Amino acid sequence: MRCPWPSNDPLMIEYHDKEWGKPLHDDKKLFEFLVLESFQAGLSWRTVLHKRENFRKAFADFDAKKISSFDKKKFNSLMMDAGIIRNRLKIEAAINNAKCFLQLQKEFGSFDKYVWSFVNHKTIVNKPKSLKDLPAKTKISDAMSEDMGKRGFKFRGSTICYAFMQAAGMVDDHLVGCECKGK
Repeated sequence: MRCPWPSNDPLMIEYHDKEWGKPLHDDKKLFEFLVLESFQAGLSWRTVLHKRENFRKAFADFDAKKISSFDKKKFNSLMMDAGIIRNRLKIEAAINNAKCFLQLQKEFGSFDKYVWSFVNHKTIVNKPKSLKDLPAKTKISDAMSEDMGKRGFKFRGSTICYAFMQAAGMVDDHLVGCECKGK
């Protein structure tokens, strides 16, 4: 058995089975998830996941240093790129957040150390029996969102932070009985 949210979509199933909820400590990949989760706001994860490769191309393979130096010309080309989600505020946030991400790396030694500090560097294993048992946000995601906001991050609300925490394996929200639980 697996969690029902991937439905019968092969890409969603692969993401569920191989990435979602798996503890992640690679800064580049963490930044990728942060960017993708911010683009998901108001949309479905399926929409974002199916555009992921386009996002990788458009956003320099999620290289924060390169993204932080995107200029007006690059911004305008992103706004014209039909392969991604062309939302002005979200694109501006991705560029801004790359700068904030680099600052956190300097301050903490890695982005990994910063984000995992919110869960005391251990995955929180929840025991949801159904999708309705999954929260949209928690006190921890509230704290992460608030702290990131103080550090200048945009599109980092508590719901986005919680989805990021799930994606990065900071929280294991696989349903009880799911073959991926605790792996």
